[in-house]
Amino acid sequence: MGESSEKGVSRRRFVGGAAAGATGYALGGGGAAAEAAKPPGRRVDAVVVGAGIAGLVAARKLRQAGRSVIVVEARKRVGGRTLNHAIRGDEVVEVGGQWVGPTQDRVLGLISQLGLETFKTHVDGQNVYSREGSRQTYSGTIPPANPASLGEIAVAIEQLNGMAATVPLDAPWTAPNAFEWDGQTFETWKRANVLTDEARDLLDLAVEAIFAAEPLDISLLFTLFYIHSAGNLNRLIDTAGGAQDSRIVGGSQLICLRLARKLGKRVVKLGRPVEAIRHRRGGVEVATSRETWHAKRVIVAMAPEMASRIRYKPGLPPLRDQLTQRLPMGSVVKCIAVYDEPFWRSEGLSGMATSTDGPLKLTFDNSPPDGDPGVLLGFLEGHEARVLAERPPKERQAAVLASFERLFGARARTDVREYVEKSWAEDAWSRGCYGGFAPPGVLLDFGEALRRPAGRIHWAGSETATVWNGYMDGAVQSGERAAAEVLTEL
Repeated sequence: MGESSEKGVSRRRFVGGAAAGATGYALGGGGAAAEAAKPPGRRVDAVVVGAGIAGLVAARKLRQAGRSVIVVEARKRVGGRTLNHAIRGDEVVEVGGQWVGPTQDRVLGLISQLGLETFKTHVDGQNVYSREGSRQTYSGTIPPANPASLGEIAVAIEQLNGMAATVPLDAPWTAPNAFEWDGQTFETWKRANVLTDEARDLLDLAVEAIFAAEPLDISLLFTLFYIHSAGNLNRLIDTAGGAQDSRIVGGSQLICLRLARKLGKRVVKLGRPVEAIRHRRGGVEVATSRETWHAKRVIVAMAPEMASRIRYKPGLPPLRDQLTQRLPMGSVVKCIAVYDEPFWRSEGLSGMATSTDGPLKLTFDNSPPDGDPGVLLGFLEGHEARVLAERPPKERQAAVLASFERLFGARARTDVREYVEKSWAEDAWSRGCYGGFAPPGVLLDFGEALRRPAGRIHWAGSETATVWNGYMDGAVQSGERAAAEVLTEL
């Protein structure tokens, strides 16, 4: 199987398949000699580490305020956990984060400012529900589970939304029931409050889809905070009117590509992993693989787990350092099958499926706005991703296409023109997706260190957001906050 230039993205060509490749942004340059020289660099007001949405938004805010800034990025592209992948013609699919929805005002505003447009996720037609080998179709948002299970799900969602509303977004560890809720996993709460197997399975699906992790991995308090940060659980799991409502014409990576172009090549430096951040008298040094930058402040716009891999001198405050040891990344493989046309639409299907049978448990119609070509998207999440990521690519692909066939018929396997997948755990600069999450006990003792600056170092990234935590909207909020902190200090 051929590999693209982006680690963890793979594709298999079929008869009639189109060439594919990651959409990059060719900034910077320099070969081995330039890397070996490591010139001293120059002085700026601020260095931003990471050219994802959070980092580029922070840099933009600093530049708009008249401050000098440099963005250093380990990858040879911008975008962080957003990544476009070219398919047939001029079309792309996203192998990273892609959706936006109502109340995500920051990212929707940014999309508009950058001259980008959105289009609705395709939802017309019957959805598919698969459980224990039985396949049914249905309309609307509620799968045809048995009435007792549906009743339990409705009660559980109402209960979770009510509990979540009591969790302060800026300090969830101060919630009235924080000790009780952070002392258990979501799995523990589910088993104590939901009795039917089908209702439990559907709650498992919701957690896996939201966090790319298992209910037994995640603190109940963190789950409730996350629900509150989005408004309610319904908004997290819904497509139309929810977090999966719309996509960006041309792919979500365009947000970062356009931000980077506005900042320019002299500001955004690619292929520069940060090796160390050192406090010096009156400032801070950021040492990359090519040069050292001297600044008054630095913003580290990375997931906490990845930020922990930088060397700090002096070392990080103990609470911050131990926090980064306790926020693991989710496990997901994003799987995409490309067809000449979205054949499921002519069969009256939406392309959306919910399945308690694996390995794919959630699918979407991910076709371009005009439906040409047809694209089915499925996710391997949590346990399924951890197991299948260890299998040979051909075996994993066969399992994915077998799931598509079970849900949408034989054409989902026989008519494939191209198969693309992205294993985010293999990505050297992410090591997982969708984001970091908190197991039990973490928020109570370590949560205060999440956004608190460490000397002249400030923290950004969607994991630090209070609204739409873990989403592109949260990344925008975090970049704006970190830039405001720096501007106050400068």
